[in-house]
Formats: sequence, C-alpha cells, structure tokens
Amino acid sequence: VQLQASGGGMVQAGGSLRLSCAASGDSFSTYTLGWFRQAPGKEREFVAGMFRSSGRTYYADSVKGRFTISRDNARNTVYLQMDSLKPEDTAVYSCAIDRGLILSSMRIWNQYDYRGQGTQVTVSS
Repeated sequence: VQLQASGGGMVQAGGSLRLSCAASGDSFSTYTLGWFRQAPGKEREFVAGMFRSSGRTYYADSVKGRFTISRDNARNTVYLQMDSLKPEDTAVYSCAIDRGLILSSMRIWNQYDYRGQGTQVTVSS
C-alpha cells in the first residue's frame, strides 16, 4: 500500500486548507486512518484519527473543533479539513493507515503499517 498526501500550502491565520491522502490497494474501508504532523525541531504528533470498525473520530486537543477527518472509501482517500488555522499549525502533515491497529495505538505513528510522505502546511500570522 502506498500513500500520497496532497493539499498543503501557505495560508494566512484564520484560513482553511483541505488535505487529501490517497491510498493504493483495496479494502480501504477496513483501515484505521490517522493524520500526524511534525513541526521543525519538534516530535511528530497525532492530529486526528478514524477507527476502522466504528468510524468514530478522535482529535488532538489542540485541533479539536477546528479540524475534521473524513474518508471516501470509493476513492480510497482520507481527508483532513483544517479551519481557523493558526501559525502553530505550521508543520509537515502525514497520513497513515493500518488494518489491525488497536484503538489504544491510534495516536502512535510507528504503530501504523503504512505511513506516507508528508505535505507542508505553513500558516502566516
């Protein structure tokens, strides 16, 4: 499975962006999905996730109410809608998917079997 993230760019504070991550392969609906980000000089952190069986979504406190994760199984794509962006959201955003991940591991990047390259998001003040 290969993942390709896109949709990053530069935006002013308060603006919006929608990231996409397209996956190769099949049975996309059976995967747990995650978005992560890494800012310069900082560790990678969990942003949002969608658990495979329930479809329930989970968010980091820092983005709750501003970001929305969604999926389109017909297109094998996971999205991250980012609204009310802040300068501190500036980072490289990457997606990851896994079929067997347990819920308690959703927030851990290296627990995902498939992890994609990132897309840069820059928010100016």
